[in-house]
Amino acid sequence: MNDVVSPSRLASALTDYWSPRVIGEVDDAYIKVAKVKGTLAWHSHEHEDELFLVLSGRLRIEMEDRTVEIGQGEMFIVPKGVRHNPVADEECEIMLIERKSTLHTGDVVIEGTRSVEEQLRAN
Repeated sequence: MNDVVSPSRLASALTDYWSPRVIGEVDDAYIKVAKVKGTLAWHSHEHEDELFLVLSGRLRIEMEDRTVEIGQGEMFIVPKGVRHNPVADEECEIMLIERKSTLHTGDVVIEGTRSVEEQLRAN
C-alpha cells in the first residue's frame, strides 16, 4: 500500500466494535484502526508492545497496577507482558501499531477475538 490514507476516515467507516482493520504495514508491524465501545477483555501480549493512539473520543486502559486515560491525539504504549483491559465508555476511534505476530486478544480467546485474516479484510 503506497497511497495517502486517513486513519480517522477509515476508522469512522467501521461498523463493528473491537474489530480492528489493517490499514498499512511498516517493517514487521501492522498499522490498524478500530472503532471501540464498552470493554474488550483482560489479556496480555507476552512478546509484543502495543501502541494505542486515540483518533476521537476517550479510551481507558486498565492494568493491574494502574489505569490510564487517553484522549484525542494522545497515545499510550502497553509494554509486552502487561495484562490490560481497554475500555471505552462512549464510542471511540483508535489507531494501533503492533507487530504482525500480535494476537488480537493476546493470551485469551473470546467471542470477539479477530484473526489476522479478519483484520486484513477491507470491510
